[in-house]
Amino acid sequence: MSKSVRVVPLDGQPTATIEMPERFRLEVVYFMTPGDATGAPELGPGEYWIEPQNVERWLDDGCFSVVSPLDAESVAEIELSEEHERWLEWLKKNQITRVRIVRD
Repeated sequence: MSKSVRVVPLDGQPTATIEMPERFRLEVVYFMTPGDATGAPELGPGEYWIEPQNVERWLDDGCFSVVSPLDAESVAEIELSEEHERWLEWLKKNQITRVRIVRD
């Protein structure tokens, strides 16, 4: 049986958690907005902030960009998986900007 994590909304409209594959625990960092960005809320362990305008852009583009930690000029565009799209749509629909990842 595959392992999963739950994404718990910390703001937005009241809604149930969403289940994601275990690997999402590592992938969520590709979508988070850095904590030193203007307007960033204070976050606890396992919590992430995702700016709504980024959610819109990723859904419109169907991909997200990853910058190499070794070379800031090396950027790869990665196509959204079905799970990523489902999660981003969940964020958008429920106006969620802050989440916590919980292991089941």
